[in-house]
Amino acid sequence: MNLKQEVLTKLESNRGVSISGAKLAKELYVSRNAVWKAIKSLQEDGYSITAVTNKGYCLSDNTDILSAQSILKYLNTNSDNLKIEVYKTISSTNSVLKKEAELGEPEGKVIIAEEQTSGRGRMGREFYSPPDTGIYMSILLRPTITAEESLFITTSAAVAVAKAIETVAGCKASIKWVNDIYCFDKKVCGILTEGAMDIENGKLKYAVLGIGVNVIQPKGDFPGDLKKIATAIFKDGDYTTDGKSRLAAEILNYFWKYYKSLENREFMEEYINRSFLIGEEINIISGNAFRKAVAIGIDKECRLIVREEDETITTISSGEVSIRKVPNI
Repeated sequence: MNLKQEVLTKLESNRGVSISGAKLAKELYVSRNAVWKAIKSLQEDGYSITAVTNKGYCLSDNTDILSAQSILKYLNTNSDNLKIEVYKTISSTNSVLKKEAELGEPEGKVIIAEEQTSGRGRMGREFYSPPDTGIYMSILLRPTITAEESLFITTSAAVAVAKAIETVAGCKASIKWVNDIYCFDKKVCGILTEGAMDIENGKLKYAVLGIGVNVIQPKGDFPGDLKKIATAIFKDGDYTTDGKSRLAAEILNYFWKYYKSLENREFMEEYINRSFLIGEEINIISGNAFRKAVAIGIDKECRLIVREEDETITTISSGEVSIRKVPNI
């Protein structure tokens, strides 16, 4: 952590309260001039920091800039295991973190961005990631599980995100099997887990968990057909200062708890209870073909149990198809 980040950490932990330059210099073992230069650089980055003679520097309570420091103060999980980096813009948090994973980056690295220029969803689809309206997060994991078991990373993350959204935004969150979160009957979050296999032991070398959440409605709404299916967790005027930071922290809080005891699958009951497909007529889409069925449950391996039109009962694995709920007419 450089001096600028250390100064920001001190200001975040004392937000709304003045802290003297002399005290900052003493605690950080630097000169007061070095502190002043760090403050000036933070102000140039957009941080609202006032300097008052005989009082010191104060970070405004209304500051709403996403940073590692603004997230860390809301974590109640063991942050020693997490290394958080925040970017204003990035190509794809998953793509960047996968490259770092291949170079040996340890578990717990988290990359968060406010914009992705090449965001990706399942099956290679583009994931709309405009600036300043959402958070796009990837977490590097190194679990000793098989590729098949990696599905539980996605499902535990879905529950974690749903609970975090309810905690921060107060809107009821449901899960569309297998990896989408819905509020107000529209999609607010997509989850994508990618990884690499160790051929020798059949276990994962690593997994990168990607989470994208629509926090605020984009100006002019979502483009094209997206406006019919997507929305944000905060409605106009409801967003509060530090909402993105609190949301990122709560996602990490809930997910890390589930991940540390992944084999217990304590999240599965809630995952099933939050599903809005069970009991509904759906279209099972594979390529250009689709067939109708009714979703009747989710099994212990997180496969969707469906009743086909000929009354046969089958299970659907997440990698095989897309599912769309048949709209009520």
